[in-house]
Amino acid sequence: MRKDDFFRDARTDLAGPLEGIRVLEATTSWAGPMAACLLADYGADVVKIEHPDGEIARYLQPFVPDSRLSLVNETVNRNKRSLTLDMRSDEGRELFLRLASRVDVVVENFKPGTLAEWGLGYPQVRDVKPDIVYVSVSGFGQFGPLHDRPGYDPMAQAFSGWMSLNGAEDGAPTKASTWIGDDLAGIHGALGALAALRHRDRTGEGQHVDVALVDALLAHSNTFPSMARLGMPLRRTGNQFPVIVPFNVYRCVDSDSYVYIGAALDSHWLKLLRIMDRQDLEDDTRFADLNLRLEHRELVDQLVAEWCCKQPLHSVLERLAEAGIPVAPINDYPTATTDPHVQARDMFQDVELSDGRVVPLLAPTTKFSRTPVRIRSAAPALGADNEALLRELGERGGGEGDAE
Repeated sequence: MRKDDFFRDARTDLAGPLEGIRVLEATTSWAGPMAACLLADYGADVVKIEHPDGEIARYLQPFVPDSRLSLVNETVNRNKRSLTLDMRSDEGRELFLRLASRVDVVVENFKPGTLAEWGLGYPQVRDVKPDIVYVSVSGFGQFGPLHDRPGYDPMAQAFSGWMSLNGAEDGAPTKASTWIGDDLAGIHGALGALAALRHRDRTGEGQHVDVALVDALLAHSNTFPSMARLGMPLRRTGNQFPVIVPFNVYRCVDSDSYVYIGAALDSHWLKLLRIMDRQDLEDDTRFADLNLRLEHRELVDQLVAEWCCKQPLHSVLERLAEAGIPVAPINDYPTATTDPHVQARDMFQDVELSDGRVVPLLAPTTKFSRTPVRIRSAAPALGADNEALLRELGERGGGEGDAE
């Protein structure tokens, strides 16, 4: 399909499929901001509340070159409006509740119980907005023995068991290089908000949506958690695929060139044998089906590795792709982000930041044929929308009360 055909019926008069949905966000770091970022990317009007000193994401490295703007903040807080507010004060609490009474969704990721102590928990917000969808994202969830324990992404990776199976087979447990727990919890926070909004639209009922990083990581650990509960053995497999072979990283003859090959089907295996000029193994009973190949994993991997190490990367990619065998080069990020396919997918958008610099930022992932989405605005400067938001509430102007 051509891109023009996909977007043939696209509308240009909407911010996205969530236009008209209003969100009040009280978050820091990444998981909560990611949940609200997804809603903002999809067209919701998101107002982010920050302390007048700003939240930690504004001060985290890496910074945009020749700037003090954090790429963390610019990535996860685009498409939002900014209001500074001390939620712990009486006036700040009152203003927060007035804002909450006018929105569809509240997203927060403070340690469980914190906002309730400030008079801004789900019961208090529900009093002013009975059908509110109140999304709480935290390390361990709103209930359970560890619910009041603070937790960041690496702690969730460690506690959930995720780290125990990540890394080299003979190495130490290894955390992900990205904030995978934060990302997954943010995705589930946004998905939970949309499901709760659907229920509200059908019944008029709001609800509290509870998302824990630990739960999200367990949910995305494939079959490992159930295997553990059944007493089945679990082991770290590195780059191997636990249940299929050949499914691994193989080195090519080029310097520092690696390829990932995944021959899952019996037909893939036969095609691979012909490409490797090993037709003599087509009728070998050791490799007759997926499970038999799995029993001889080391031999299968050795056969493929010995062939790949004599081939240039481009040849492996071309021949396997032509045969319909799943294959991909092991790219670094400079290579991946400039690949023509990634560019054709519009995964980057040049955005003018609040200081005037133009930076390529990752664009929204999902493509909507009727209601396309994009980065409409950069992450706002701290408190950039104070005056406008106070006017919307009927206040006398910026700088009044706790908004600064």
